[in-house]
Amino acid sequence: MSEDTATPFPTLQYCLRCCLPETSEGLEFDELGICKACRSSEMKMHIDWVAREVELRKLLDHAREEAGTNYDCLVPISGGKDSCFQLHVLCKVYGIKPLTTTFSHTWWTETGWWNLQNCLQQFDVDHVMFTPNRKLVNNLARQSLPQIGDSCWHCHAGVGAWPLQTARMFKIPLIIWGESAAEFGSKATYEDQIEFDEEYYLKVSTKVHPDKMVSDQVSRRDLRPFQLPTREELQAEGVHGIHLGDYLFWDGERQVDFIKREYGWREDHVEGTYKRYKSVECRMAGVHDYAKWVKRGFGRATDHVSVDVRNGLMSREEGLALAKQIDAERPGELDYYLGITGYTEEEFLEILESQRRGVAASLPKVPRPKTVKA
Repeated sequence: MSEDTATPFPTLQYCLRCCLPETSEGLEFDELGICKACRSSEMKMHIDWVAREVELRKLLDHAREEAGTNYDCLVPISGGKDSCFQLHVLCKVYGIKPLTTTFSHTWWTETGWWNLQNCLQQFDVDHVMFTPNRKLVNNLARQSLPQIGDSCWHCHAGVGAWPLQTARMFKIPLIIWGESAAEFGSKATYEDQIEFDEEYYLKVSTKVHPDKMVSDQVSRRDLRPFQLPTREELQAEGVHGIHLGDYLFWDGERQVDFIKREYGWREDHVEGTYKRYKSVECRMAGVHDYAKWVKRGFGRATDHVSVDVRNGLMSREEGLALAKQIDAERPGELDYYLGITGYTEEEFLEILESQRRGVAASLPKVPRPKTVKA
């Protein structure tokens, strides 16, 4: 166990280089106490990115040749920072003609909706959006908490399934995402990637197959938008996916500065972090990350300071102090989540605390809100 008293929970082991605790899913420490994410960051520095870019160019040239009169590729977008930068790279740098698609989580912020519409206009791209009905989203948001330990199963599942369905409908083989799964390094590294297949998002974030979400309130028919095509169906259409971040050196800070300057992309306050760009499109991001803090003892601020520490933008001590201050803050949007799901705050906390596993079980209970006497 760590003897570092600066860490938020001294009973947990923390990476000796960044700020990630051992409760981060998929995280491993080497014999020096350095985490998998930091090792991935080292790998990134030794990659021949010139050679990777050549691979990307060949791949895009092939996609363009195969497309004929069809779209060259499919680009899932949310209007977030990666969406805007992806479209800049594909449309402005490589001259690709994509079809863009969005699975609407229905929890848009005003800034996020503006960014999405601005992207569509700036890059003159065609766009297909699917929006699930409000009642279904509310029911799934309630079931999501006990099933996967956060509020967002419908979003995780939708952004995984809908692009695959769209690719089949429009017969577009190539799907292009932005940031590599190795960028944060706890689930994958630049030398040990997660293979793209029909269950990619099921492995990365969804966790629970749609069949497990059938209930008295949600029918199998309701879950049609979240169903994944089979491997055979995808292979028949030749559907495959890549992340630009596996071919181009990814630097979120510089990319945000660039899209703000060139395309007017907007930042805003985001609950649960000091960054003003990550998940700015979703009003529920803070609830998702607060749930992670309750369950695992760290939230998105820890993720972000860890990246900044690896990149030399702050010291580990500064990062730990900042994360300790922000991660535990109760998000204001929790009131909205409780309202649409019918949970009390006590129930919300109890469900998440009951899902603590391994060393996370040693974490103290979250202080309950004080009740006000009538």
